[in-house]
Amino acid sequence: MTIHFHIGFTKLKHLALFMLLGMYGVNIAISGETMTSHQYTNALIHEASPYLQQHAHNPVNWYPWGEEAFAKAKRENKPIFLSIGYATCHWCHVMEHESFEDEDVAALMNETFVSIKVDREERPDIDQVYMQVAQMMNGSGGWPLTILMTADKKPFYAGTYIPKNSHGGRIGMMILVPKVHELWLNNREKLEESASQISETLKKQGEMAALQGELKGKTWVKAAVTSMNQSFDEQHAGFGGAPKFPSPHKLLFLLREATRSHDSVSLHRVEATLDAMRAGGIFDQIGFGFHRYSTDAAWLLPHFEKMLYDQAMLMLAYTEAYQATGHERHAKVVREIADYILRDMTDSTGGFYSAEDADSEGVEGKFYLWNNVELEPILGKIDASIAQQMFQIRDEGNFHDEATGQRTGENIPHLAAWNEDTLSPQLEGIRQRLLDARSTRIRPFLDDKILTDWNGLMMAALAKSGRVLHEDSYIQAAQKSADFLLNTMQTKHGLWHRYRHGDAAIEAHLDDYAFLTWGLIELYEANFDARYLQSAMHFNQSMLEKFQGTSGALFLTANDAETLLVRPLDAWDGALPSGNAVAAHNLIRLSRMSSDMTLDDAAEKIFRHFSPLLQQAPVGFTHMLSAWSMSEQESIEIVLAGDRHSLEGQAFLTAINQLYLPYAVVIWRDEASMALIPFIKLQSSVNGKVTAYVCRNFQCNQPVTSVEKMLHLLEKSPN
Repeated sequence: MTIHFHIGFTKLKHLALFMLLGMYGVNIAISGETMTSHQYTNALIHEASPYLQQHAHNPVNWYPWGEEAFAKAKRENKPIFLSIGYATCHWCHVMEHESFEDEDVAALMNETFVSIKVDREERPDIDQVYMQVAQMMNGSGGWPLTILMTADKKPFYAGTYIPKNSHGGRIGMMILVPKVHELWLNNREKLEESASQISETLKKQGEMAALQGELKGKTWVKAAVTSMNQSFDEQHAGFGGAPKFPSPHKLLFLLREATRSHDSVSLHRVEATLDAMRAGGIFDQIGFGFHRYSTDAAWLLPHFEKMLYDQAMLMLAYTEAYQATGHERHAKVVREIADYILRDMTDSTGGFYSAEDADSEGVEGKFYLWNNVELEPILGKIDASIAQQMFQIRDEGNFHDEATGQRTGENIPHLAAWNEDTLSPQLEGIRQRLLDARSTRIRPFLDDKILTDWNGLMMAALAKSGRVLHEDSYIQAAQKSADFLLNTMQTKHGLWHRYRHGDAAIEAHLDDYAFLTWGLIELYEANFDARYLQSAMHFNQSMLEKFQGTSGALFLTANDAETLLVRPLDAWDGALPSGNAVAAHNLIRLSRMSSDMTLDDAAEKIFRHFSPLLQQAPVGFTHMLSAWSMSEQESIEIVLAGDRHSLEGQAFLTAINQLYLPYAVVIWRDEASMALIPFIKLQSSVNGKVTAYVCRNFQCNQPVTSVEKMLHLLEKSPN
């Protein structure tokens, strides 16, 4: 059992009680900061976002994004200071502590600007527009994202982390703000001219993206595979140098292409990367789950925040690796991530929380680090020695502070290697005792907002891994999440994006519709409840109606959404696969399930719209290329009829789930599914037996009533 406490107004004397409960086997999840009195309160106090709440007591007079702030800027003739970040962003915390909590900086900001805070996870549309500005102006971006702009939302300056005082060639707030103040008073025309030029350039970039070109998918796929293989790190695995991101959508792409083309070299590199990540410090060896990314090439030193979307995408990557290879070590990682999610990141509603912070007690990584002297009191001398050897824990420590580069005497637990024999039953017992001991520490802050898009991803991961690994509890968790989203986040006109503490709000974006549809399709193929397929079809159609432009590509914001500087439109894969790429996958899968070829045509329009970008940098669009590969592969539809709950029915499903058929779709014929998919009405069971219809390119083979014959038909697949 886990009990969550947030130390905000909780007195520290209660920690003794929490530690006592921990000794009796109750996992205590303590997060947040110690009790403080608040001298300042600004307009963010009324916001539901945890990130905005974190800044509600800054001396900076923050406003949320909205008409009140922009009207104030126009009325008072001031520029806007726009700061974009998220609740578990380490450098956002650093900038807050150095600058936004500082009274001198705040006084300058309040005199010069109307200051606006935006949670990028609540408003990815705003973030995407102004991140594009930062990348256009500086060649790079990141969070915290700092934008200075006019009251009509036109930017004239873009940056990221800004310290209080200048150092290391980075301008400080104490220099920047007075300089902007002087320019605004004495040379405003120059700033406004610059802002107009930047805005016009941004709009032209958007217009250029609408150019369509020829589809050369095979060439692009080959180029992306070649590029990934050329960047492979032979020493530490992974692709490229430090910092190293898991990028599971790229691993999924290379895994699928390697399996399709029998490319053993690429397959080995995917497995080596998955194994290196699981062995490294980027994986929480004690409590499970992946940290955000590794700051070094060896996967040792992570940025310690844990994001829900990383867990979901990595579950999918390890699940498909298990299907493709049969190697149990990949299945074990899937189960470990699921353990973490279901233990620490699941709300009583069935929704999944967004993230855990990197910091606790003001120190990055403190919750996850160990020094050598801690182990023996917890484990005893013999087991402490085993833990030291297994988790690479040293007296001098292996943790280097990122800012100073100095060893701290602390250790990041990690393994020398990851394979099926790495964790013995004895070591698992040691790990569990360390987890129990760690549970008495003050946990990093938990961002407990529930996002529709990220929940859709986790639903997809749990549903798919549940059917592949025969873990009904995963499927049940996915179903509970789906029911929560459908009951709480669905409106008469669409979807809400964010839920927190009983409040559902913010109009949904493209990713909400696309990722939720993905999750619902996976859930249908896991439990064959036609309600979820019906919902997937409904949201897919709503997505096209709300977000599709004249070229066929999908905007991030709906047709009737707030007008921003430009309407965001993108297919580039960042930390997550793009909404356009996920939508293309969904369109093709639903087309093959329903025989509605207009959906296939809609996917092709997406490919054509972004073809110039795919031509330029295919490795940046791997999830889109996976969708294109699916569209080009010989389609496989498997229709099953008969008693799904019988031993015979389960045997058919088990056999299918053991195969690696990433581009196949599976339908179970029953009354509800026939109402959605009329063509399966004639595909009935033969002589009362469970019957399989294996169809290729919309032509079906003769029905078979044995698992062996079905497998024979499927083994002919090029997939």
